[in-house]
Amino acid sequence: MGHKVGEGGMSVVYVARDQVTGEKVAIKVLSASLGRDENAMARLRREAELAGQLAHPNVAHIMRLGETANGLVFVVMPFLDGELLCDRIYHERQVALRPAVRFISDIAAGLHSAHLLGIIHRDLKPENVMLCHDAAGAERAVVMDFGLAKQRRMSTEVRKLTATGIVLGTPEFMSPEQIRGKPLDPRTDIYSLGLVTCEMLTGQLPFAGETQQEIMIARLTGDPTPLRQLRPDLHFPAAVEAAVARSLDREPRARYATAPEFAAALGA
Repeated sequence: MGHKVGEGGMSVVYVARDQVTGEKVAIKVLSASLGRDENAMARLRREAELAGQLAHPNVAHIMRLGETANGLVFVVMPFLDGELLCDRIYHERQVALRPAVRFISDIAAGLHSAHLLGIIHRDLKPENVMLCHDAAGAERAVVMDFGLAKQRRMSTEVRKLTATGIVLGTPEFMSPEQIRGKPLDPRTDIYSLGLVTCEMLTGQLPFAGETQQEIMIARLTGDPTPLRQLRPDLHFPAAVEAAVARSLDREPRARYATAPEFAAALGA
Protein backbone atom coordinates (compact mmCIF):
# COMPACT_ATOMS: atom_id res chain seq x y z
CA MET A 1 0.00 0.00 0.00
CA GLY A 2 2.91 2.38 0.66
CA HIS A 3 4.46 3.57 3.90
CA LYS A 4 2.76 4.99 6.97
CA VAL A 5 3.27 8.73 7.42
CA GLY A 6 0.88 9.58 10.23
CA GLU A 7 -1.60 8.31 12.74
CA GLY A 8 -4.41 10.08 14.59
CA GLY A 9 -7.49 9.22 16.58
CA MET A 10 -9.61 8.74 13.47
CA SER A 11 -7.26 7.36 10.82
CA VAL A 12 -3.88 5.97 9.84
CA VAL A 13 -2.31 7.74 6.85
CA TYR A 14 -0.15 6.06 4.21
CA VAL A 15 1.57 7.64 1.24
CA ALA A 16 1.38 5.67 -2.00
CA ARG A 17 1.71 6.14 -5.75
CA ASP A 18 -1.20 5.86 -8.17
CA GLN A 19 -0.23 3.04 -10.55
CA VAL A 20 -2.14 4.62 -13.44
CA THR A 21 -1.20 8.31 -13.16
CA GLY A 22 2.04 7.95 -11.18
CA GLU A 23 1.04 10.76 -8.81
CA LYS A 24 1.59 10.58 -5.06
CA VAL A 25 -1.57 10.10 -3.01
CA ALA A 26 -2.46 9.89 0.66
CA ILE A 27 -4.55 6.92 1.77
CA LYS A 28 -6.40 7.39 5.05
CA VAL A 29 -7.60 4.15 6.61
CA LEU A 30 -10.39 5.12 8.99
CA SER A 31 -10.77 3.82 12.51
CA ALA A 32 -13.38 1.08 12.95
CA SER A 33 -15.53 3.40 15.10
CA LEU A 34 -15.60 6.08 12.39
CA GLY A 35 -16.37 3.40 9.79
CA ARG A 36 -19.45 2.44 11.84
CA ASP A 37 -20.59 6.07 12.26
CA GLU A 38 -23.54 6.31 9.86
CA ASN A 39 -23.62 10.13 9.84
CA ALA A 40 -19.90 10.38 9.09
CA MET A 41 -20.13 7.75 6.36
CA ALA A 42 -23.13 9.48 4.75
CA ARG A 43 -21.13 12.74 4.65
CA LEU A 44 -18.08 10.97 3.22
CA ARG A 45 -20.18 9.31 0.50
CA ARG A 46 -21.73 12.66 -0.40
CA GLU A 47 -18.30 14.30 -0.51
CA ALA A 48 -16.96 11.47 -2.70
CA GLU A 49 -19.92 11.91 -5.09
CA LEU A 50 -19.12 15.63 -5.36
CA ALA A 51 -15.35 15.03 -5.64
CA GLY A 52 -15.06 16.50 -9.13
CA GLN A 53 -16.75 19.73 -8.07
CA LEU A 54 -14.67 19.87 -4.87
CA ALA A 55 -11.38 19.71 -6.79
CA HIS A 56 -10.18 23.17 -5.70
CA PRO A 57 -6.61 24.42 -5.13
CA ASN A 58 -7.43 25.12 -1.46
CA VAL A 59 -9.19 21.81 -0.69
CA ALA A 60 -7.74 18.31 -0.29
CA HIS A 61 -10.70 16.54 -1.90
CA ILE A 62 -11.59 12.84 -1.83
CA MET A 63 -10.42 11.09 -5.00
CA ARG A 64 -11.82 7.71 -4.01
CA LEU A 65 -13.77 6.14 -1.15
CA GLY A 66 -13.45 2.37 -0.74
CA GLU A 67 -13.47 -0.58 1.62
CA THR A 68 -10.85 -3.27 2.21
CA ALA A 69 -11.65 -7.00 2.15
CA ASN A 70 -11.76 -7.05 5.95
CA GLY A 71 -14.23 -4.14 6.15
CA LEU A 72 -11.95 -1.15 6.81
CA VAL A 73 -13.07 2.06 5.09
CA PHE A 74 -10.38 4.14 3.36
CA VAL A 75 -10.25 7.40 1.43
CA VAL A 76 -7.70 8.38 -1.22
CA MET A 77 -6.75 12.07 -1.36
CA PRO A 78 -4.03 14.15 -3.03
CA PHE A 79 -0.73 13.91 -1.14
CA LEU A 80 0.17 17.33 0.26
CA ASP A 81 3.82 18.08 0.91
CA GLY A 82 4.16 21.01 3.27
CA GLU A 83 3.90 22.22 6.84
CA LEU A 84 0.81 22.01 9.03
CA LEU A 85 -0.48 25.42 10.09
CA CYS A 86 -0.41 24.30 13.75
CA ASP A 87 3.34 23.60 13.43
CA ARG A 88 3.97 27.01 11.81
CA ILE A 89 2.14 28.76 14.67
CA TYR A 90 4.01 26.67 17.26
CA HIS A 91 7.46 27.38 15.79
CA GLU A 92 6.93 31.07 14.97
CA ARG A 93 4.66 31.84 17.99
CA GLN A 94 2.43 33.84 15.60
CA VAL A 95 2.09 34.52 11.88
CA ALA A 96 2.69 38.04 10.54
CA LEU A 97 -0.44 39.90 9.40
CA ARG A 98 0.27 39.90 5.64
CA PRO A 99 0.88 36.14 5.19
CA ALA A 100 -1.87 35.39 7.74
CA VAL A 101 -4.42 37.32 5.66
CA ARG A 102 -3.25 35.48 2.53
CA PHE A 103 -3.66 32.09 4.24
CA ILE A 104 -7.10 33.06 5.59
CA SER A 105 -8.16 34.05 2.05
CA ASP A 106 -7.03 30.62 0.80
CA ILE A 107 -8.85 28.78 3.60
CA ALA A 108 -11.98 30.90 3.04
CA ALA A 109 -11.95 30.13 -0.70
CA GLY A 110 -11.65 26.41 0.03
CA LEU A 111 -14.43 26.48 2.62
CA HIS A 112 -16.69 28.49 0.31
CA SER A 113 -16.29 26.01 -2.55
CA ALA A 114 -17.52 23.28 -0.18
CA HIS A 115 -20.27 25.43 1.35
CA LEU A 116 -21.70 26.07 -2.13
CA LEU A 117 -22.09 22.28 -2.45
CA GLY A 118 -23.78 22.01 0.94
CA ILE A 119 -20.68 20.59 2.69
CA ILE A 120 -19.73 22.00 6.12
CA HIS A 121 -16.30 21.18 7.52
CA ARG A 122 -17.34 21.08 11.24
CA ASP A 123 -13.78 20.58 12.50
CA LEU A 124 -11.70 23.44 11.10
CA LYS A 125 -8.51 23.94 13.16
CA PRO A 126 -4.81 24.59 12.42
CA GLU A 127 -4.16 20.80 12.43
CA ASN A 128 -6.48 20.52 9.40
CA VAL A 129 -4.71 23.14 7.27
CA MET A 130 -1.55 22.39 5.25
CA LEU A 131 0.76 25.13 3.95
CA CYS A 132 2.12 23.99 0.57
CA HIS A 133 4.36 25.59 -2.07
CA ASP A 134 3.14 25.92 -5.65
CA ALA A 135 5.37 25.53 -8.71
CA ALA A 136 6.45 29.17 -8.47
CA GLY A 137 7.44 28.75 -4.82
CA ALA A 138 4.54 30.75 -3.38
CA GLU A 139 2.78 29.32 -0.32
CA ARG A 140 -0.90 28.43 -0.28
CA ALA A 141 -3.14 27.04 2.44
CA VAL A 142 -5.12 23.85 1.77
CA VAL A 143 -8.02 22.67 3.96
CA MET A 144 -8.00 18.95 4.74
CA ASP A 145 -10.32 16.35 6.23
CA PHE A 146 -13.74 17.76 5.30
CA GLY A 147 -15.72 14.54 5.50
CA LEU A 148 -13.71 13.10 8.39
CA ALA A 149 -15.10 15.46 11.03
CA LYS A 150 -17.39 13.50 13.32
CA GLN A 151 -20.55 15.35 14.23
CA ARG A 152 -20.30 15.91 17.94
CA ARG A 153 -23.69 16.50 19.51
CA MET A 154 -22.76 18.39 22.63
CA SER A 155 -26.06 19.34 24.24
CA THR A 156 -26.13 16.52 26.82
CA GLU A 157 -22.53 17.14 27.80
CA VAL A 158 -23.15 20.86 28.21
CA ARG A 159 -25.96 20.04 30.66
CA LYS A 160 -23.42 18.00 32.58
CA LEU A 161 -20.69 20.63 32.58
CA THR A 162 -21.05 21.09 36.33
CA ALA A 163 -20.15 17.41 36.85
CA THR A 164 -16.54 16.78 37.76
CA GLY A 165 -13.93 15.15 35.59
CA ILE A 166 -15.95 15.15 32.38
CA VAL A 167 -13.73 15.07 29.27
CA LEU A 168 -15.14 16.42 26.02
CA GLY A 169 -12.23 15.99 23.65
CA THR A 170 -10.76 19.16 22.15
CA PRO A 171 -13.49 21.74 21.63
CA GLU A 172 -11.20 24.78 21.27
CA PHE A 173 -12.32 25.60 17.73
CA MET A 174 -16.04 24.71 17.96
CA SER A 175 -18.78 27.30 17.54
CA PRO A 176 -21.27 27.85 20.38
CA GLU A 177 -24.05 26.24 18.34
CA GLN A 178 -21.87 23.18 17.76
CA ILE A 179 -21.14 22.88 21.49
CA ARG A 180 -24.89 23.09 22.17
CA GLY A 181 -25.66 20.39 19.59
CA LYS A 182 -27.74 22.77 17.44
CA PRO A 183 -28.20 22.45 13.65
CA LEU A 184 -25.14 23.75 11.79
CA ASP A 185 -24.73 25.87 8.68
CA PRO A 186 -21.61 27.36 7.00
CA ARG A 187 -21.39 30.09 9.66
CA THR A 188 -20.12 27.49 12.15
CA ASP A 189 -17.00 27.18 9.95
CA ILE A 190 -16.70 30.99 9.83
CA TYR A 191 -16.62 31.04 13.66
CA SER A 192 -13.89 28.39 13.66
CA LEU A 193 -12.01 30.38 10.99
CA GLY A 194 -12.19 33.43 13.28
CA LEU A 195 -10.58 31.39 16.07
CA VAL A 196 -7.89 30.10 13.67
CA THR A 197 -7.23 33.71 12.60
CA CYS A 198 -6.89 34.82 16.20
CA GLU A 199 -4.42 32.05 16.99
CA MET A 200 -2.41 32.78 13.84
CA LEU A 201 -2.13 36.49 14.62
CA THR A 202 -1.50 36.30 18.37
CA GLY A 203 -0.39 32.75 19.13
CA GLN A 204 -3.33 32.54 21.56
CA LEU A 205 -7.05 31.79 21.61
CA PRO A 206 -9.44 34.53 22.79
CA PHE A 207 -11.25 32.48 25.44
CA ALA A 208 -9.49 31.59 28.66
CA GLY A 209 -10.10 28.85 31.20
CA GLU A 210 -8.25 26.39 33.38
CA THR A 211 -10.14 23.41 31.90
CA GLN A 212 -11.90 22.49 28.66
CA GLN A 213 -15.21 22.98 30.46
CA GLU A 214 -14.32 26.54 31.51
CA ILE A 215 -13.22 27.38 27.97
CA MET A 216 -16.50 26.02 26.59
CA ILE A 217 -18.57 27.97 29.12
CA ALA A 218 -16.60 31.13 28.21
CA ARG A 219 -17.48 30.52 24.55
CA LEU A 220 -21.17 30.07 25.39
CA THR A 221 -21.53 33.01 27.77
CA GLY A 222 -18.57 35.40 27.45
CA ASP A 223 -17.02 37.66 24.84
CA PRO A 224 -13.70 36.98 23.12
CA THR A 225 -10.64 38.87 24.37
CA PRO A 226 -9.77 41.53 21.75
CA LEU A 227 -6.57 40.98 19.73
CA ARG A 228 -4.96 44.12 21.18
CA GLN A 229 -5.38 42.75 24.70
CA LEU A 230 -3.93 39.36 23.74
CA ARG A 231 -0.89 41.01 22.09
CA PRO A 232 -0.61 44.74 22.94
CA ASP A 233 2.85 44.75 21.31
CA LEU A 234 1.52 44.06 17.81
CA HIS A 235 -0.76 47.09 17.16
CA PHE A 236 -3.41 45.49 14.95
CA PRO A 237 -5.44 47.73 12.62
CA ALA A 238 -8.95 48.46 13.92
CA ALA A 239 -10.47 46.83 10.81
CA VAL A 240 -8.71 43.54 11.61
CA GLU A 241 -9.94 43.67 15.22
CA ALA A 242 -13.49 44.36 14.05
CA ALA A 243 -13.47 41.56 11.44
CA VAL A 244 -12.25 38.95 13.93
CA ALA A 245 -14.77 40.10 16.56
CA ARG A 246 -17.65 39.84 14.09
CA SER A 247 -16.61 36.34 12.98
CA LEU A 248 -16.71 35.28 16.65
CA ASP A 249 -20.18 36.59 17.46
CA ARG A 250 -22.16 34.08 19.54
CA GLU A 251 -25.14 34.57 17.22
CA PRO A 252 -24.54 32.96 13.80
CA ARG A 253 -26.74 35.54 12.04
CA ALA A 254 -24.49 38.36 13.29
CA ARG A 255 -21.37 36.82 11.67
CA TYR A 256 -20.29 37.17 8.05
CA ALA A 257 -22.60 35.32 5.67
CA THR A 258 -19.72 33.73 3.72
CA ALA A 259 -16.09 32.90 4.44
CA PRO A 260 -14.74 35.06 1.55
CA GLU A 261 -16.66 38.03 3.00
CA PHE A 262 -14.71 37.60 6.25
CA ALA A 263 -11.42 37.23 4.36
CA ALA A 264 -12.18 40.38 2.34
CA ALA A 265 -12.89 42.36 5.52
CA LEU A 266 -9.55 41.22 6.95
CA GLY A 267 -7.70 42.03 3.74
CA ALA A 268 -9.25 45.47 3.41
